[in-house]
Amino acid sequence: MALNIWLLNPYHTGSHRAWAEGYAAASRHRVRVLSLAGYFWKWRMQGGVLALAEQARGLLADGERPDLLLATSMTNLPAFYALLRRELAATPSILYMHENQLTYPPPPGSRRDLTYGMIQHLAMLAADRVCFNSAYHLDAWFDELPRLLKHFPDYTHLETIAATRAKASVLPVGCDLAAYDAYADCAGLRSAPPLVLWNQRWEYDKDPAAMLRALYALADEGAAFRVALAGENFRLAPEEFTAARDRLGDRLIHYGYAERRGDYARLLWAADIVLSTAIHEFFGVSVVEAIYCGAQPILPDRLSYPELLPRASHAACLYADFTDLLAHLRAALARPAADPLLREHVRRFDWSVQAPAYDALMESVAR
Repeated sequence: MALNIWLLNPYHTGSHRAWAEGYAAASRHRVRVLSLAGYFWKWRMQGGVLALAEQARGLLADGERPDLLLATSMTNLPAFYALLRRELAATPSILYMHENQLTYPPPPGSRRDLTYGMIQHLAMLAADRVCFNSAYHLDAWFDELPRLLKHFPDYTHLETIAATRAKASVLPVGCDLAAYDAYADCAGLRSAPPLVLWNQRWEYDKDPAAMLRALYALADEGAAFRVALAGENFRLAPEEFTAARDRLGDRLIHYGYAERRGDYARLLWAADIVLSTAIHEFFGVSVVEAIYCGAQPILPDRLSYPELLPRASHAACLYADFTDLLAHLRAALARPAADPLLREHVRRFDWSVQAPAYDALMESVAR
């Protein structure tokens, strides 16, 4: 029998939105998304459940009740339960950890606010199951959690770590990879010189300075390549990217976020190489999308990236430091054809594979 699942997403934008709507569309259960616009993340974590609780009360008044709550990592789950204690206290829940506020690197010049990591710790305690999007993410959280609790003066309840760890598991992000199949003919547009794609967010945690430094070094060597800078930008005028327009010149064939799926899909299929220099990544949806469309990944040998690739591809795709990054890029530019096994390997992240695994988990918790 189909379950009625309420998916709580107080930060409904970007990958959080794509994940929520992707699962709702692919699941055999009825998944209703209760959401707020993806702005003001701190306020969403503190008070977003006030608005989500109002939405829930409206549904309850219409006679709808959930069999299960699926909450994202920005949901203050204990507060949501408290606001609806008379109606939903016995409803089981799963917390899905897209990100965490203990190991996510704070912006340069700022200090970490432990409030938000504590909200997530309490949410894990309130949930029946906790799912992380990668093994790296799970390990990073539980490695840092003791330091968070030891920061406080007393009643640290370190024993709760084991209880939370016992109900935690890895559940990869589902991706709508099959949607890109409609644009597969664009692979025929690949041409010399090779196209290097950077489809990460234009933010500090993706370390665009290192990416640009590598491209400038190759350009100074006289290497032949083109560049597409297609990541999403949340800043008004990112100086390093503005400078890149002049420095890369005619090599730059695309600049700026590709908002329309068709435009983005054509870039994915046209790319020979997808590059990351990130200092933070809990999964890597944009890299998976590019690999699925045939790009050769050049990625740091850290974070979640090794999990995305078959072990046999690690040597060709993962680099150790900046010098190694340049060596990998030179090799990829010389032989830009990606191993087709890489595409087959990431196909497992498509919702056609992931949705049944999600559904089975939902059913086991809702019983």
